[in-house]
Amino acid sequence: QVQLVESGGGLVQAGKSLRLSCTASGRIFSANAMGWYRQVSGKQRELVATISTFGNTDYADSVKGRFTISRDNANHAMYLQMNSLTPDDTAVYYCAALSGYRGSYSPQIWGQGTQVTVSS
Repeated sequence: QVQLVESGGGLVQAGKSLRLSCTASGRIFSANAMGWYRQVSGKQRELVATISTFGNTDYADSVKGRFTISRDNANHAMYLQMNSLTPDDTAVYYCAALSGYRGSYSPQIWGQGTQVTVSS
C-alpha cells in the first residue's frame, strides 16, 4: 500500500525553527511532484510549498523567505525547513504526492499529518 509518513512536528516558541520530514514509497515519490499543506481546525487546508520532480519550488506568500522545501530522491524523502516561526504557523501539516503540472498541481495521496504548535 502506498504511504506517506510525516514526522518532526511539535511545540516550539515563536522565532524558532522546525524541520518536517515526509517519507514515501519509491514508486510514488520518484514519479511525483510533492507538496506540503497545512490546516487549522475549522479552516480549509492550504498549500504551503511544492517541489517538482526536477526540484523546482514554489511557496505560499505567507511562508516565502522563511520556509524551504527540499527532496532527497535517493531516500524517498521530502523536507520542510521552517524558520522564524510565528503563532500563525500553528496547524496540522500534511505532505502530499501531487499530479499535474507546476502551477496547477492536484494532491492525490495524503500523509496522516503532523501537528506544529508555535507559542508566543
